[in-house]
Amino acid sequence: MYLPAPFAVTDPAPLHALLRAFPLATWSTVVDGQPCVNHIPFLLDAEAGEHGTLIGHVARANPVWRTPAPSIFVFQGPQAYVSPSWYPSKQEHGKAVPTWNYAVVHAHGRPEIVEDRQALRAILERQTQAHETGLPHPWSIADAPAEFIEQLLGAIVGIHVPVTRWEAKFKLSQNRSAADRAGVIAALGAAHPMAQAMTQAGGGKPT
Repeated sequence: MYLPAPFAVTDPAPLHALLRAFPLATWSTVVDGQPCVNHIPFLLDAEAGEHGTLIGHVARANPVWRTPAPSIFVFQGPQAYVSPSWYPSKQEHGKAVPTWNYAVVHAHGRPEIVEDRQALRAILERQTQAHETGLPHPWSIADAPAEFIEQLLGAIVGIHVPVTRWEAKFKLSQNRSAADRAGVIAALGAAHPMAQAMTQAGGGKPT
């Protein structure tokens, strides 16, 4: 990933926060010698392994799990088009062009396959709890008939990915002045996820 220094993020805290907020990963790997891309939700166990471990599952019919290869898991956070008309500096000198702001995290690692029924159920329970918490009527695996769950367990494969390396790019107008950043935030609106990310990041190029 092209990663200019102003946009590089190495602090684990914002990386982990992005994964919690946007858990659907684009899983890029190679299957039978061909590029293969899947879109799979993962949880992060930050305490498992040196750099944490991704936890998820795929359909047994999906060939991606049969020959695990080094992979990249891309988690896409907030993103937005940025118009140069939002920069106060544009009114001063006109030296501004459109761009795109975004936050993205890449997790590198080789998947490990989980087929043990008890371990599979633990993965599902962990995922369900993470995503159901906070809902008015949270669903749990125990709500479904036991034989139905057992049947479904036979149709999936668990995935553990010990992360070997993280890359993160938060392009949040850090290369613009504080005034230009404020202009982007105001134009997007305080409720926009990108505006919130920019506000939380703070900073800005000195004028």
